Amino acid sequence: MSDQTLPDWAPLVRGLRTRFHTHDFATGLELVTAFAAEAEAANHHPDLTLRYGTVDVLLDSHDAGGTTERDVRLARRFSELAHERSIAASPNELSVIELGLDTADAAAIAPFWAAVLGAQVEEDDHGSEIRVHGADALIWFQDTEPHATPKQRFHLDIWVHPREAAERISAAVEAGGRVISHEHAPSFWVLADAEGNNACICTTASRDAEQRLRALTDDASG
Repeated sequence: MSDQTLPDWAPLVRGLRTRFHTHDFATGLELVTAFAAEAEAANHHPDLTLRYGTVDVLLDSHDAGGTTERDVRLARRFSELAHERSIAASPNELSVIELGLDTADAAAIAPFWAAVLGAQVEEDDHGSEIRVHGADALIWFQDTEPHATPKQRFHLDIWVHPREAAERISAAVEAGGRVISHEHAPSFWVLADAEGNNACICTTASRDAEQRLRALTDDASG
């Protein structure tokens, strides 16, 4: 989906996200109440985070495994409710950070990380992840061939709005980093700091076609 379709929302991992600036708690609470009423009417329930001055929203169709037309419709309605109240959205302020751990045997080490983090191991089509109460992954395990312990096993995955990726990469290079690989862009770019420690700037851009297919399948199933 294009920025023109949902200008208030960022297509990040695990759904559509945005931040509404309410400037005070009472306004935020009233907005959340309005969102809740719409969600109940649609029988589709988002994650809402109310803080002083902001309301963060995550829309995701868990039963379909990604973003569907239900999320798009509710996102548009939430934007309408916010605009009626002169509340602005700042989707570019949001990003998702995941910590990746290279391993040849995730099953052998995942329980340890779940234990020390007070979390749980979850399995999906992409492998094993450590999550807390269904939130974003704290750690995910990247499959690799057995090898001697490398200098670095962890790396950061930073999920950003597709239109923000170039700016993030440019800022990282200006700060002394370098681009290691853009082979999988715009899905992700591999960067490294001055000492060779890696991080990936990730977007959902290459997943748009898959998400559209899921949305159509979801609509067809009623």
